[in-house]
Amino acid sequence: MGADQGSGQTWIDRLKAPIEAVGHSAISAVESVGAWGLLAARALLLTFRPPYRLRVFFDAMQDVGVGSLFIVLLTGVFAGAVFSLQSVAAFRLFNAESLVGATVALTLSRELGPVLTALMVAGRSASSMATTLGTMRVTEQIDAMEVMAVDAVHYLVTPRIVATVLMMPMLSMLFLMVGMTGAYAVAIGLMGVDAGSFLINVEQMVQPSDLTNGAIKAAVFGFAVSAIGCYKGFTASGGAKGVGEATTSAVVVSSVMILVLNYFMTAIMFT
Repeated sequence: MGADQGSGQTWIDRLKAPIEAVGHSAISAVESVGAWGLLAARALLLTFRPPYRLRVFFDAMQDVGVGSLFIVLLTGVFAGAVFSLQSVAAFRLFNAESLVGATVALTLSRELGPVLTALMVAGRSASSMATTLGTMRVTEQIDAMEVMAVDAVHYLVTPRIVATVLMMPMLSMLFLMVGMTGAYAVAIGLMGVDAGSFLINVEQMVQPSDLTNGAIKAAVFGFAVSAIGCYKGFTASGGAKGVGEATTSAVVVSSVMILVLNYFMTAIMFT
């Protein structure tokens, strides 16, 4: 009887183990989302609270904006060029090449511009934020700041989030400009599309709301990217290995969050 009870208990334990693991993972994920939300909310509330460290803020703007400029522009040129190439090939099947310009402009302004810009910034700046703050955390520099009565969130997180939110729409607009330049060069220079019809359809079909909605998307993506990067670095632990894991996690989570937010924002704005 004892042996049967022991074997039965072992079987129950084996069944419970994976269920408990899933439950612990779900609880950990919910706790992480809550902690991230609290950190982001606190950083935003501290935006208008003195002291105003303008030098730190402008350094963050330079890191996000100027630092990401080259990769954003390079991505924009080739994104516009390849989309134009594919669009001409598709529209040529039913003699509608004149719609290529408007199609590329709408896609870049509404979707590709904000999304690809955010992904580039996530790969460069979110990883940089996580690495910088993670290194400060594991070397106890953040603890030292708090001992000296310096609000670490106000000093380290708030400037980065605000700078990213402000710079992302600008980077997205630059992405659109160079993307349309690449699309124009391919469509007119390589594929023989009429330049007049290309431009007139862009003027007629692209509305100011398309640009403003794309800029709003970019700002929201910037908030998500910077808040996730700062949170991952701010809560890093475990030495150099923990900093590396925080950096990797920041890029992965930011990229997924961009795509998820893009779906819901597109559903709200354009349907």
